[in-house]
Amino acid sequence: QVQLVESGGGTVQAGGSLSLSCAPSGRSVMRYSTGWFRQAPEKEREFVASIRWIGRVTDYADSVRGRFAVSRDIANNTVSLQMSSLQVEDTAVYFCTAHPNYYGRDWYRYDSWGRGIQVTVSS
Repeated sequence: QVQLVESGGGTVQAGGSLSLSCAPSGRSVMRYSTGWFRQAPEKEREFVASIRWIGRVTDYADSVRGRFAVSRDIANNTVSLQMSSLQVEDTAVYFCTAHPNYYGRDWYRYDSWGRGIQVTVSS
């Protein structure tokens, strides 16, 4: 397991953009596949995006494909989630996750989790 530190988030109007970052504490970001999940009040946790530990293989939920982009910044040792054209429905707590190789959509298979960061989109 690795400690994950998230940053970014906040409040934005619908149609706006926000960026989230996730950094593995004391470890190289290149050693892990990273996933992003979100959970809105009274809703199930859902997959948002992921990036594989090797190469630039990414995956996106249908609800965010074309609006969100996940990338790895090796120089800053972070994984970012760039969110644009945000909608009220994107309001949730967003979690960064990591695994040595798994980068799929099953949240229970990730063994490291950040504390979560709030994203609020107002109408």
